[in-house]
Amino acid sequence: MTNRVIAEVTERVRARSRDRRRAYLDRIGRAGQELRERGPARGRLGCANLAHGFAAAPAEDKIDLRGSAKPGVAIVTSYNDMLSAHQPYETYPPELKRAVRTAGGVAQVAGGVPAMCDGITQGRAGMQLSLYSRDVIAMATAIALSHDMFDAALLLGVCDKIVPGLLVGALRFGHLPAVFVPAGPMTSGLPNKVKARARQHFAEGAITRLEMLDAEAASYHSPGTCTFYGTANSNQLLMEVMGLHLPGATFVNPHTELRHALTAAAGRRAVEISPHGAEYTPVGEVVDEKAIVNAVVALLASGGSTNHTMHLVAMAAAAGIELTWDDMADLSKVVPLLTRMYPNGQADVNHFQAAGGMPVFIGDLLDAGLLHADVLTVAGRGLGLYRTEPALKEGALVWEERAEGSGDLDVLRPVADPFSADGGIHILDGNLGRAVSKVSAVKPEHLVIEAPAKVFDDQLDLLRAFEAGELDDQDFVAVVRYQGPRANGMPELHKLTPPLAVLLDRGRKVAIVTDGRMSGASGKVPAAIHLSPEAADGGPIALVRDGDVIRLDSAAGTLTVLADLSARTPEGAPLPDELWAGTGRELFASFRRTVGPAERGASVFGDVA
Repeated sequence: MTNRVIAEVTERVRARSRDRRRAYLDRIGRAGQELRERGPARGRLGCANLAHGFAAAPAEDKIDLRGSAKPGVAIVTSYNDMLSAHQPYETYPPELKRAVRTAGGVAQVAGGVPAMCDGITQGRAGMQLSLYSRDVIAMATAIALSHDMFDAALLLGVCDKIVPGLLVGALRFGHLPAVFVPAGPMTSGLPNKVKARARQHFAEGAITRLEMLDAEAASYHSPGTCTFYGTANSNQLLMEVMGLHLPGATFVNPHTELRHALTAAAGRRAVEISPHGAEYTPVGEVVDEKAIVNAVVALLASGGSTNHTMHLVAMAAAAGIELTWDDMADLSKVVPLLTRMYPNGQADVNHFQAAGGMPVFIGDLLDAGLLHADVLTVAGRGLGLYRTEPALKEGALVWEERAEGSGDLDVLRPVADPFSADGGIHILDGNLGRAVSKVSAVKPEHLVIEAPAKVFDDQLDLLRAFEAGELDDQDFVAVVRYQGPRANGMPELHKLTPPLAVLLDRGRKVAIVTDGRMSGASGKVPAAIHLSPEAADGGPIALVRDGDVIRLDSAAGTLTVLADLSARTPEGAPLPDELWAGTGRELFASFRRTVGPAERGASVFGDVA
């Protein structure tokens, strides 16, 4: 039986979204019916249009593309060979083309989308483009699919903004089936505890840059997703729980036999669920209210990335569904924390996989009534299909029922014995606005912080103050403002975690309040992030002064400045356009002017439907 709160929140989302969702389903329904009745999409193109579409195709594909018997499958890829998570995609197009052909279709690489790495751009000007890149990726996905050549899509993406952007773009073509094809995590490297300690030592000046680089290179060492549980791996977990991956495909390492078998299976499945197959499964019907609620539950139960408090809102909106932070807050009260993956613990995603991974995680949540079972997925009807795990038997890919539970209770626990009774993400309210707080890695004694504010309008100013010793021997709440979507693209401020963690370890009471982001890699430092309204949009954070006492109570869900702000005028300001330049930032000035608030998904598209 579905948990009462899960059911109530789902019904609330459904009622709130009814008109927009109905209009969305009507639109994609008409498009899907036309595909089913008139055959492959490319058959409606004029001769010149179609000739352009297959001019460069190999001879065998050219014959099929000229005809109207085989469904066309678009491959939209985020491949590049600079980023470890996306490097494995180099070999995917030919693998997928062979698999699609085996299943009776014909596949083409329809386009590529940009994939930038927040790990590289942390603390750099390029990070100010990161959040905006999600909407660029959505637009690039739409451009790839706009040629009207395709009956299904295979979406190749892993990291932070890439997966949400691909899904937002694909949902504009919601009548098409879409299968996400993961690349998998790199094998485990330097233990996370050792890496975190090295970062703090480097922040204190106790080790050299070369020693720090050696530690980082031992952590990030080969093709595949970074192994900590940040936004990239949160993306992957959510895609499986939403039924957009094949069961058990998420955390299989790259370049293994099982990984190749799962990739080929994804290609075949895209044909089977196309409008001309036996199991037509449009992505706009897979992503419904139940799937969105399931995604929030999975995010909370896994202690996933705070970035998804924005991405899930934006992805839902693209399907005509209105998800709010209030929904997330209510779900968090009844969803227990079942995993401990870094930065919430010392294990990485490979340890999670070894402990039982997705089949155990999903199965236990289903048994507890915390996930909707009756959903449509790319594997078929019912989330129960995702209790199975893939394996190779005599070279053939099979899915087997997993009877046993977790193999390591330090990493993955059942609902009956969770790490915490509620989810890892809390929503805070108060006279500073609304904010997100990730508590799954914060010690209980740090959940409530009351201390004087130290105000910074740039993260580099805080770093300089730390390096100069100006933050030593004092308790404070760092207020870092003008970091929201309208101000400068809402960069992640992850570089602030090591110095603040150093002060925390020295026994100081420290926390951070910001209208910027801290990402899925934010750890043990108490934080109120994504503060909305932001400083650049008239938020009260612009009125805070040094010395104002701020109370951040993640346990009670409150964020309050203990000062009278009524007679104050804002201090500071975002950079003007003429200074917001370099590293291509000037090209995104229009995004700054049109982007919505964090609470509404920080999107330039508004509430699309």
